[in-house]
Amino acid sequence: MSSKRKIPATMVTQHPDHAHTPYWHFKPFISTQEEPRELYLSFKDLGATEYKWDWEGKLVDEAILERIFGEYFDYFQKEKIGKDKFITFRLPNPKVETEYRLGRAFMGIIAASGLAKNLGLKNNPLFEVILPMTESAKEMYDVQDAFRQVASLRHPLLKRGEEDIDHIEMIPLFEDIHTISHSDEILQEYLDIHQKGFGFKPEYIRPYVARSDPALNAGIVPTVLAIKIALSRYKKFEERNEIFMYPMIGAAALPFRGGISPRTIDQFMNEYAGIRTTTIQSAFRYDFPKDEVIEAIQKLETKLKTLKTRLISNKDEVNLREIMTLFSKYYRGTIEKIAPLINQVSKSIPKRRERVQHIGLFGYSRGVGEVKLPRAITFTSSLYSLGVPPELIGTGRGLQVLKTDKMRELLDLLQSIYLNLRSDLLHTISYTNFDVLEKLAKNTTGFDEVLADVRGIQDYLGQEPVLTEDQIEHNKVTSQIFERLNSGKDITNLIEKAALLRRSIG
Repeated sequence: MSSKRKIPATMVTQHPDHAHTPYWHFKPFISTQEEPRELYLSFKDLGATEYKWDWEGKLVDEAILERIFGEYFDYFQKEKIGKDKFITFRLPNPKVETEYRLGRAFMGIIAASGLAKNLGLKNNPLFEVILPMTESAKEMYDVQDAFRQVASLRHPLLKRGEEDIDHIEMIPLFEDIHTISHSDEILQEYLDIHQKGFGFKPEYIRPYVARSDPALNAGIVPTVLAIKIALSRYKKFEERNEIFMYPMIGAAALPFRGGISPRTIDQFMNEYAGIRTTTIQSAFRYDFPKDEVIEAIQKLETKLKTLKTRLISNKDEVNLREIMTLFSKYYRGTIEKIAPLINQVSKSIPKRRERVQHIGLFGYSRGVGEVKLPRAITFTSSLYSLGVPPELIGTGRGLQVLKTDKMRELLDLLQSIYLNLRSDLLHTISYTNFDVLEKLAKNTTGFDEVLADVRGIQDYLGQEPVLTEDQIEHNKVTSQIFERLNSGKDITNLIEKAALLRRSIG
């Protein structure tokens, strides 16, 4: 079963998680003005098929189509936007951003449609949008309805044609473990609302599961399990409703944020079988040799669509939710305690993109309980820079509970569902600085719990990892970061050095 349109396997994003200088650039920082060129090269050089043009929480070039058609028209005459290659806006969520940014994004889509017609191009280049923080069917429908109303505006001065775009497809982005694992219920309601409001149901849906933000809020194990439940439910939803489902995932290089890099493609595809589109974030593209990146993208484009979803029984789903609750409880309790140190280190993380500044709890800054946290990349970078990877937190204590005789069946279930659990934990231990952690455990609230996690993971693994030269050097650098932090000295250069060694800022 497949839809009439081409479904991209790889979506390039503007997530600022790269440590190295991009191969096409002269410095690590990428300004808004340089992103149109990045878009073009992501298609032409790397072979990706989709680019997320991000309006959420960052500065954005609003004339992107005019920009790329003006500079690269010969290329896009051959590789047609909207047919062969795709640009997909991630909208500002109107729940959070109210400065007319949604309307500006709509006008960009409408203007692109008119521009394409004027240039003799047949396809609407922009026809699909991502809605971040989706929590209800009504939110999805309301955005589409608002677009229809804006697109219906007619006036002689606007010169809109009857064939210009008047309807957009919706990609809901689900961002917490509860919403992700129940998102098929939201989509079921959405089908009904869509049918009543527009008189037809969509040909397909691309449900988009976040990978970083749910991990930031609940930990790595609950996030992986929530996504596995969602994928299983999407497959059943597809068969029940006779509608094409093409799930998407927002994955990045480090295990805490998804574990996809040019060197982990096979493990990633096996873990998330059933996914049809994955993000290709900046670290994937710029922290590995270019030939490896191209080969990995080609492999994803060829193979990702062939892998079948693993179904989860109702009984197993109930047990997985019990595991999620257990691990999340340990994780969230510890994060609330260690948040002050995370926020202190986060101020020194080097910048890679232009971002709009936001304040507030569970807005564009993130939070757990009653504490504010930096966004996921900065959060992950802060902990890795101390030699305390966030994958540790809550995981070791959760595993110790599951190792008891009473809970052994749940451990077996976890291992059968989270396929890369062992390899992810070996990676995590490889970047753990035991000297720093033991010092933190003595003097800083909450890190005694993280030390208990490490011991629980070591007990579960039953082996010590063999460290690479880069990992040994990373350990030394994180010790230097900790010493300089305690002395009140600048740590930004050392943070960047550690990021280069692990091939990702965060």
